[in-house]
Amino acid sequence: MLVTHLRKMMLEELERRNYTQSTTRAYLHTIEDLARYFQRPPDQLGPEQIREYIAYLFRVRKLTDNTVNQRVGALRFFYVKTLRKVWSVEETPYPKKRLHLPVILSQDEVSQLIESALTPFHRTILITLYATGVRRAELANLKIADIDSQRMLVHVRGGKGRKDRDIMLSPNLLEELRQHYRRLSRKNDWLFPGGRWHTADDPITSKVV
Repeated sequence: MLVTHLRKMMLEELERRNYTQSTTRAYLHTIEDLARYFQRPPDQLGPEQIREYIAYLFRVRKLTDNTVNQRVGALRFFYVKTLRKVWSVEETPYPKKRLHLPVILSQDEVSQLIESALTPFHRTILITLYATGVRRAELANLKIADIDSQRMLVHVRGGKGRKDRDIMLSPNLLEELRQHYRRLSRKNDWLFPGGRWHTADDPITSKVV
């Protein structure tokens, strides 16, 4: 396991650089996983062990190249930023990414997907995702005040890289969101509140999305 003082040091470095909660969790998990794999404190491991661990992620765990790249990023952060050690890109390179063309659904397929939703709440989530292209976490963090019906914009706050941006709001989505708001049994700041019957004071999580 990751030694407590090392975990604290890494967490402080991540927080100091304002990393998102999801990235922080992923980075800490990677170092803990590395320590479990070798049954040794991670600060006692070097490039040879890191190369073996990366190969293990591909060969045994069957992780994708994008996931392994994130793991390598976590390792590099730990050794460079937390331990202040030299990191050789040649000795521990990032895996090459394979480019995959996205699967584009037809309008009929999108309609079938949306209409397959089991509840109006889930249906609105699918419509909002499709109409705006926001990420799961971005949708979960939307507030009612972020829907600007005057300027026909959706304000996305703290998206990837903690950047804000505006997205065009279509009339159809606006009408759907108005119906959704009227259906909510309890009104609060969140566009998609969490909890059973969607009455919680907190938003839904990205996992729910």
